Amino acid sequence: MLYVHFKKIKMDSFEINKIIAAVLVTVLLVFGIGKISDLVFHIEKPDVQGYKVEIKVGDATTIQASSESQVDISTLLASGNVELGKKIFKKCAACHSVAEDGKNKIGPKLYNVVGRGIGSISGYKYSKALASYGKEWSFEELNSFLIKPASWIKGNKMGFAGLKKEEDRASVILYLNQNSDSPKELP
Repeated sequence: MLYVHFKKIKMDSFEINKIIAAVLVTVLLVFGIGKISDLVFHIEKPDVQGYKVEIKVGDATTIQASSESQVDISTLLASGNVELGKKIFKKCAACHSVAEDGKNKIGPKLYNVVGRGIGSISGYKYSKALASYGKEWSFEELNSFLIKPASWIKGNKMGFAGLKKEEDRASVILYLNQNSDSPKELP
């Protein structure tokens, strides 16, 4: 009986040797094919990895001035209408009031906004970015701001994604201008 047990152990070690040999041959085969393919299909790597992208960086004033000059505001405003602006403003009404006796909500009230200083409503806590901006809400400023508020005045807390369509922006600006004690003359 002892002899049978010994033979079984010997047989098991033989099986283990075959398994180990198969694993080693497989590993050698994989690495060997990899080395041979590197020799056959040699690829020279470039000295510099990736692509170089050059971006001209200017200060915020330069960027804003170049954006303003790209849009002819009178042509833009001609594409809008007040009734469409009233419809589109419903997106804004959750955070802003446009009524004469309206109150500040999540955002400041927007009655008399065209021509008013940016960040100038008393009783509303503006972000530092808006409070220190130092300009007024002209037609051009409103247009640029409404494209994407977070990009136009960096650091403001308005979470609105913006209005991409020129006609929509023009219509909202016309609607805001109409909701004023003395609407500004269109350019």
